[in-house]
Amino acid sequence: MKRFSILAITLCAICGSAFGQQALFGGQMPLSPEIHADKTVTFRCMAPEAHKVQITGDFLPTKKIDTPMGKYDMPGVADLKKDEKGVWSFTTTAPLAPELYSYTMMVDGASVTDHLNVYTVRDIANVSNYFLIGGGKADLYKVNKVAHGTVSKVWYDDAKAGLTRRMTVYTPAGYETSKQKYPVLYLLHGIGGDEEAWMDLGRASQILDNLIAQGKAKPMIVVMTNGNISQEAAPGQTSDNLIVPTLGLPKTMEGSFEVSFPEVVKFVDARYRTLANSQNRAIAGLSMGGFHSLYISINNPKTFGYVGLFSAAIGKEQKTGGSNEYIYDNFDKKLADLFAAKPKLFWIGIGNSDFLYKDNNAFRKKLDSKGYKYTYMETDGGHIWRNWRIYLTEFAQKIF
Repeated sequence: MKRFSILAITLCAICGSAFGQQALFGGQMPLSPEIHADKTVTFRCMAPEAHKVQITGDFLPTKKIDTPMGKYDMPGVADLKKDEKGVWSFTTTAPLAPELYSYTMMVDGASVTDHLNVYTVRDIANVSNYFLIGGGKADLYKVNKVAHGTVSKVWYDDAKAGLTRRMTVYTPAGYETSKQKYPVLYLLHGIGGDEEAWMDLGRASQILDNLIAQGKAKPMIVVMTNGNISQEAAPGQTSDNLIVPTLGLPKTMEGSFEVSFPEVVKFVDARYRTLANSQNRAIAGLSMGGFHSLYISINNPKTFGYVGLFSAAIGKEQKTGGSNEYIYDNFDKKLADLFAAKPKLFWIGIGNSDFLYKDNNAFRKKLDSKGYKYTYMETDGGHIWRNWRIYLTEFAQKIF
């Protein structure tokens, strides 16, 4: 049984390369995923010796699991069926709505990517395939025939961390050939993420390119930092080289990153042609990044004129007696100082089944009790990139 399982996984892993070679010489290669005209989708895997092949992805009905932070929506699972040639397949029972979807396969219980699909994305240590059903909002996630911005990986000295660290910077189309100054959006990732997350999973450059081309967002610089202050850069890009990505990095929500952030702003203003004032500076982030955005903004009330909290991990600070905990002290007073500075926009987005929904609702009640004005967006679903792409799309159209 074990021998058969290993063989099945091996066959599934090599099916893409083996059939790719056949295709060069006129052979026929199974297609996966195959998007049909009616927007149903068929997935395939070559594993003739396997006993069971399944697929899990965010296009399937979710299932709830219990976590230490509450109930969490996990992607559903579906079984593939094997034909006489040893090709396993599954076709969705209904058309899929326009969206960017991700999935993986399981061969006799072992998780594998679909090697017939070359498009993969990493989320922390999980690698998934993805595909896109066009139309509606999903067209913003595509590379379209519009003017494109430039994406750079930029190293800077972080004195607070004692490290040279990396950020991702998007400059809009025309930046290199003009003398114009631009507003800046600081866009922060969630726990376990890094400076690549918003580009790879969030489709930030595609969204900004398309919104700017349509005249729905102003040309802006977008700075995506690495919120793990103990880390130089994304896995594979550090002096530690090929480390294993992990969720539980030290010094993520104990004040260090928030304390260091003013130095990031100074670096960006010195290196790029920015409009260096609060009316042209925004900060937003998802989950841990929303937590960081909240505390960075209230500790620097005159720095950011726009604040966005996307499924923010409100109230999750880690007080361990460290020297940076003052960042979390006097919350109500600091919040009052921020709103006294009259931010142009304070924006909150959350999914109605997000495990952080109650925390965000309690925070909104606090804002309501104080008469602080904010904009609120509630969407279906949980703590997922599908929602965060929507929030970025909405927020980007409201700033500057």
